This record gives sequence, C-alpha cells and structure tokens, in this order.
Amino acid sequence: MNLSQPATDLLELVALVIRGVSDNRDLSLTAVAALGSLDRRGGQRITTLAAAEGVSQPSMTQLIQRLEQRGLVERTSDPSDGRVALVSLTAEGRAALAARRQRNAKRIADLLADLPEDDVRALSDALAAVLPGIRARVAGDTPVASRSAAG
Repeated sequence: MNLSQPATDLLELVALVIRGVSDNRDLSLTAVAALGSLDRRGGQRITTLAAAEGVSQPSMTQLIQRLEQRGLVERTSDPSDGRVALVSLTAEGRAALAARRQRNAKRIADLLADLPEDDVRALSDALAAVLPGIRARVAGDTPVASRSAAG
C-alpha cells in the first residue's frame, strides 16, 4: 500500500490541530513537550530530556531554568549519583500541564463539533485503530495509563 497520501494528510491534520490550539502562548511547544515527558516518564536528567526533545543540552538547561523559575519543575539529586540532578514536575507543573491539555481537548472538540456525526465517528474509529500502534512505535513514548497523552 502506498502510504504517501495518508502520511501527507495526517501531517496536514496535525498541523491544523496544532494551529487550532496554539493561541495559548504561555509555554513553547518544546516546554510543553518536556513537561509531558516528565509527566509520562518521571524525573529525568537534562541530557536525557534534551535528547528526547531533539534540542541541545545548553538549550534544555536554559528551558529548565525558566520552568524552574515559574515553579513548574524542580531539580533534585539523583539517588544513584548525587553529582547528577534529576528534573521532575512539581504539583504546579502537573496542574499547569493538565489545564493546558484540558483547554486543548476542548478546542479540538470545538473544531470537531460542526462536522457531520458520521465523519467524527469515522475519525474516532480510525484513531482507535491506529493510535495504539503509533504509540508503540514511538520509542519510550507510551503514556502512563492514568494520564492523558494529549499535550
């Protein structure tokens, strides 16, 4: 099967959805991705976060400093190596991420609201069919069952 057109269509859908929810500029997409990673995987080293998000270690260090100043993350000593700091979400960071996810889910629901019910049902069925496989293929990005993966 030629996957070129479905891949192109999915990329356009992702871009449209991001554009549809991106009027909230309180956090950059990289910041949200880092917070989401901390939410899913727990405390991590800055180098691990930087590699996961595809940014340099100095850039991630600066981002973590800004998030720390806002009270969204905290650094603690790694129990296995006291010379290394682990970055973790604070309760405030978890709440901010949850609120953002909720706002984004509402915005996406608003985008879907005027579409024909059969189209929304078809989208829902397609997502249920492919999302588990896509999650499994994205290394280490399987969300914790009790948390939303939408960011």
